[in-house]
Amino acid sequence: MGKNKIRVIQDYEKLSNELKEQVKLVYPNGYHNHLVEYTTPKGERIKTLRFETDEKIYLIRMSFQKAKAIIEQDDDFDEEGLLKMDIREKYEEEYSDLEYLSDLEEPEEDYTEDNFDGNFDPEK
Repeated sequence: MGKNKIRVIQDYEKLSNELKEQVKLVYPNGYHNHLVEYTTPKGERIKTLRFETDEKIYLIRMSFQKAKAIIEQDDDFDEEGLLKMDIREKYEEEYSDLEYLSDLEEPEEDYTEDNFDGNFDPEK
């Protein structure tokens, strides 16, 4: 996965509800420990959460504090910041036909400044 895909930098708030639910399945223990910081081609330092679908690689822009706040304010997560089991089961059933969610291991690719290829389009 990851070759020749459209790459998109997007704010969490602009994701569809369906994508947000899928991101929760990939990161059921919260987002803040999975943020990667890099420099955009314009020289801007940003933190993102990587999420990959069949067509796109999303770098979801959020700060460490925002990542923690999103989880704290989301009723799908418990007081410890973990995705509630009944919610997880519901989303797993709802998105069971999506191949890219069939293996819910965390992403292995590193999008640090050293291997950033500059092909991310923040407008998509």
